Amino acid sequence: MQDLRHVTSINDLTVDEIETIFSEAAKYLRELRDPQLPHRISRSIADGAGCILATLFYEPSTRTRLSFESAMLRLGGKSISSADPATSSAAKGESLADTVRVASNYADVLVIRHPRDGAAKLAATYASVPVVNAGDGAHEHPTQTLCDLFTLLQEGKNLKHLNIAISGDLKGSRTIHSFVYALARFGANIMLMPAKGMELPEHVDWRLRHELNCYAVPRAHYEKDNASVDVLYMTADKPHQLSLISDVEIKLRKNIDAMYVTRFQKERWDESSQDYPTIDQRFLKDKKFSKTSLLHPLPRVGELDIALDSDRRAAYFRQAAFGVPIRMALVALVLGLNRDRTLQKYPGGFRAEEHLIYDQPSNVGIGCANKNCIVHDPLDGKYARNRFQLVDVHRLRCFYCETDIADFVVGNKKSRHYDTDVSRLEEALRRERDVVFFSNAAGAEAAGYSLPKRRRKTAGA
Repeated sequence: MQDLRHVTSINDLTVDEIETIFSEAAKYLRELRDPQLPHRISRSIADGAGCILATLFYEPSTRTRLSFESAMLRLGGKSISSADPATSSAAKGESLADTVRVASNYADVLVIRHPRDGAAKLAATYASVPVVNAGDGAHEHPTQTLCDLFTLLQEGKNLKHLNIAISGDLKGSRTIHSFVYALARFGANIMLMPAKGMELPEHVDWRLRHELNCYAVPRAHYEKDNASVDVLYMTADKPHQLSLISDVEIKLRKNIDAMYVTRFQKERWDESSQDYPTIDQRFLKDKKFSKTSLLHPLPRVGELDIALDSDRRAAYFRQAAFGVPIRMALVALVLGLNRDRTLQKYPGGFRAEEHLIYDQPSNVGIGCANKNCIVHDPLDGKYARNRFQLVDVHRLRCFYCETDIADFVVGNKKSRHYDTDVSRLEEALRRERDVVFFSNAAGAEAAGYSLPKRRRKTAGA
């Protein structure tokens, strides 16, 4: 497959590339605000004439789909859309893999929204044009994060020293997962205010701590009198440096730069929410919120008081408007419409493939632990493989949805032995051959693997 550049996660973009997107978006924003610009079509050196963008949406959407289509039109290109799976070949049983292979012949870039985690990665595996993730299950929504960060910059905030509180459903909200990854990389200080039982997923929390050097500090250490704020994430100055109590944390009591509110993700929860936080004038009356920019990805369903719409701090409708110039910039850079500025191409489209340690048919060995992962879809799972990265000796990460598995056993294909102590087979793992993973010892034995005699004796002792 030709070299492509897909954007399926915010982590597919370097910080420099994100800043390039912001720079291009600022140019487009100035053009869109120019009353002399006929039809609001971009007059910049990026020319999308002849280019086609296709939106393949398997979930409802208003802002994301329309802003992508508007972005392509304002770049001088065209857009085509499959906005309702009930009226597409998906209703006939066509797989996502087949759809993107066909749609790649109709468009120059595919924008995909899907209810399954990791669907964007699967689509990019089969597409022959760039794929952009417009939200996949509870995994990520990278372009929403670009819009969110750009909004903060337009609000005059400094991402490097940003103090931001995040409220609501942090577990099921894909926007939050992309958002906290990006905030940590920019060095922001993050306060988490999850609804009960809706904390960050364990694998997102682990990645913040161990890969982005973003550590939790107990609430009692920085703000004893505010029970609504549960955890503070501080980005360490140096790798592996634990965050300590500092002047920065003291300042957080007095000034919160931004408040990000998320709705209850009812489509991802079986039960109705309990004790879901509501942000209103009463909540924001504290002095530390006096200069806070209030953000929300929308739609809202009661967690954000409409009385705040006229408040000078309300930035959420401006945030939605910024989706057009941000997506104009991303599409232009992905397609290389501006020869002077583009995104680097990666062989095969994925940076992550360089670190794959396990790539087996879907019926061999361990499978993703996330039941909503695309690999478990009755139809599309046939087109997926059991693919994992080894992020450390004791942790596997699903290639598609990036959910981690920290408890597994590994077998040696040649000896037909397995071991519960993964470090014993580290050399074989690093060679990326002759190994097969299982969820547990029972799974390994069911597949015909056994403990070495010396290990059986030890286990018997």
